[in-house]
Amino acid sequence: MKSIYLYLLSPLHTGGTTQEGNLLGIARESHTNLPYIPSSTMRGKIRSLAEKSIQAQLFGTDLKDGKLEQGDIWIGDASILWLPVPSLSHSVVWVSCPMLLQRWQRLQGGNLGHLTIPPEYSCNFAAVNSAIYLKDAIIKAENLKKWDKWADFVPKSSPTSSINRLLVLPDQHCGTLIQMSLWRQVKIKLDEHKSVDGGFRYEEAIPPDTLMYLPWGMTSQANGRSQNSCSEFETLLAGNTIVQIGGQESLGRGFVQQWM
Repeated sequence: MKSIYLYLLSPLHTGGTTQEGNLLGIARESHTNLPYIPSSTMRGKIRSLAEKSIQAQLFGTDLKDGKLEQGDIWIGDASILWLPVPSLSHSVVWVSCPMLLQRWQRLQGGNLGHLTIPPEYSCNFAAVNSAIYLKDAIIKAENLKKWDKWADFVPKSSPTSSINRLLVLPDQHCGTLIQMSLWRQVKIKLDEHKSVDGGFRYEEAIPPDTLMYLPWGMTSQANGRSQNSCSEFETLLAGNTIVQIGGQESLGRGFVQQWM
């Protein structure tokens, strides 16, 4: 099992299964209600970038080909690792929680098994006796814990160099703050007279500068071809470091920088 990291360069909208009232939501995990990127979204985009000669080998065949066969590569859902939230005292703060950090650690296998998950309210930037004022919350200074080994939890890459103010929140508070920090845009439709035609709607998106990751590996179909297919897939990703996924492509949504 390996990982692909995604740094969002623009808001990312992945359609949800339901639409409540005038809110066009995004895909969410059923048990945490946190945003995620479905594996089918990533698989479909990467498949479209591959040459026809290796599409069936890596990603399997389509029903239109007359038969369905799985490919040599499997791709998982993308989860949030660090998400930026506005701060009145520190500009932007990236937040996560023990549950999300433990999930990331588990998927890395033995590579990160030695890391100790930081306790709640661990922070790497707050000054002594200084509270953190977020957009929708205040973290008192007496609750903050100094965090020296924060760099172990930020994958090393040029896009992540700006992620330098980290705060670990309790699971339930992190989920609420992520919900409050999602990108929301109001849309209306105008008629030929420039008057509002119908009502308005809100569209959600995961904010830019969010760091996400997804696991991938080889299926049993790759028996005897694992090394070759793995090399082909890694070469494909290396040649497409910036991709556009999700919906609303014509609005510039969904640009991400990816690396392994």
